Parts: sequence; C-alpha cells; structure tokens
Amino acid sequence: MQTLRLILVDKFIWLLSGAVLLATLLPVQGLAKDIAAILFNAGIFAVFLLHGIRLERHEVKAGLGNIRLQGTIFIWVFGVMLGIGLLLSKAVDQILPADVALGFLFLGVLPSTVQSATSYCAIARGNVAASVVASAFVNLVGVFLSPLLFALLASAAGVDITTETVIKLAAILVLPFVLGQTFQKWLRPLVMQHKDLTGWIDRGAIALAVYVSFSAAIIAGMWSRVTATEFIWLAAALLLWLGLAFGGTWLLGGLLGFVRADRKTFLFSGAQKSVAIGAPLAAILFAPERAGLVLLPLIFYHLAQLFLSAPVAVRLAGDED
Repeated sequence: MQTLRLILVDKFIWLLSGAVLLATLLPVQGLAKDIAAILFNAGIFAVFLLHGIRLERHEVKAGLGNIRLQGTIFIWVFGVMLGIGLLLSKAVDQILPADVALGFLFLGVLPSTVQSATSYCAIARGNVAASVVASAFVNLVGVFLSPLLFALLASAAGVDITTETVIKLAAILVLPFVLGQTFQKWLRPLVMQHKDLTGWIDRGAIALAVYVSFSAAIIAGMWSRVTATEFIWLAAALLLWLGLAFGGTWLLGGLLGFVRADRKTFLFSGAQKSVAIGAPLAAILFAPERAGLVLLPLIFYHLAQLFLSAPVAVRLAGDED
C-alpha cells in the first residue's frame, strides 16, 4: 500500500505521462508552436536559475568530503552508465529506428536525477546529505560534460555540435546557473519560502519541453515510424538497463564495503537518469521532429525508474526495522 501511495502521489509521473498523451492527442503547431518555443526557452532558463539559487556552496563542500562515495557515483554515472548506453545503442541499431537507437546513447551520457534520487534515498533511510550533493554535483557537471560526451560519441550519427549550439547551451543552461549562484545570497530566502511554486516551475518547464518535442515527432508521424514490435524491443532493452543499473549499483556498493546508508545513496543517485537535463538538451541539439524520437528511451526509462524506486525504497526502509 505504501508503494502504491508513493506512485500515486508522485505528481511528476502524471505530469510527464500527461505531456506525452497531450502531444499525441493535441500536438502543438502553427502560431501556438512558436509561442510554446518561447515559453520553453524561458522555462528552462528559470529551471537552471533556480538550481543555481538553491544549491548552497557549503553543501557542495561538505558532500565532496566523502570522496570515495562521490567519486564512485561520478564514475558510475558518466562511465558505466555511458558504456551501457553505447552498447545498447549499437545492439538495437538494426532493430529500432535510428533516432530511437541514438536515444540510448543520449540516455547514457545524462546525469542522474536530483529531486527523486534524494526523495527515495530519504524514504529508504539512506545518506540524504550525500545524495543531495552527489545528485547536484553530477547535474552541474552534466550541463557541460553531457553534450561534450554525446558530441564525441554520436558524430557518426550526424550530430554536429556547432558554435551556435554551444552558445545556445551556454545561454539557456550555464548562464542562469551562474547567475543563480552569484545572487544566491539575496534570492535563496525568497525561493525557499515558495518551494511549492518553484517546484511547479521546474516540473512545468520540463513537461513543456517534452510536450513540444513529442508534438513535432507526432506531426512527423512518430507512431507510424515506431511499430508495436519495435516498442516491445524498446521496453525489453530498457528493462535490461534498469536491472543492470539498480542491481549493479547495489552489488558494487557492497563489494566496495560501503556502509548501508551509503549503498542506498549510491543506488538511487547512480541508477536514475535526469529528464530535467535531457529534455532541454535534446530540444537544443536536435530538430523538433528528431528530438521526440531521441527522447523516447529517456521518457520511458525515467517513468520506469520512478515506478521501480518506490517499492525498492520501501523495502530497504523495512529492512532497517
């Protein structure tokens, strides 16, 4: 019952599912598409501005003190998970549409989540402070590292990171974070007083990015380009990845001798992937009709990881009792 309640009250699950459903039934186009693009850019700017305001510098310094745990999470997220994504991308290349297969590599270069990793770590009674810092740190690095890794590995797929793309990435993702850190002293108290509102800005901007990307893919005939059989292969590959990610982090944490609380932190911070970075990054790197297809593995992985994390966190907390 507790697991079901966690899933039902997770608003982000329903928001992302609703964005995909709305794009399928009512894709944005024409003048509305131009307006949505402006709102999307403003929303993503606001998301990273809020990230910069909320992440306190002393939290980063304190969390980085546990170098062994933080280093392991970093290597897993940008090394092991990237390797899995690269291998799966090549494995499904002849089975799935090219952009969907490319989406596995794109998923692999992304950092882990911030909010859900920390939330499930807290439910599981893990090391929450280390989880906050780990998730925030890999997301900060991911803003710079993820597009670079993807550009290096995806050049054969016709993905070209131009100077214009770099400038756009810096203007929409990096600049607002730097501004948030710069004016944190004055703005953080106001932001923390309105957590619910700023939380909805985060979720709303990400959902809008998903909606705009999927709308373009729907108009370009996405559902006719991906058959039912291909969706089964997509689901099978993602289930394999989830098993490797969650099982691998838990087993490796034990082999490395982490205390139980740190194993839980490694589990949730290492196995999850961030749609908060992925959705805006895909919208910047790809034409809209391609972005929706590239995002397919990420969207389904993100939703699946939330459904899986709930029972895992409850079970781990129960083990403590």
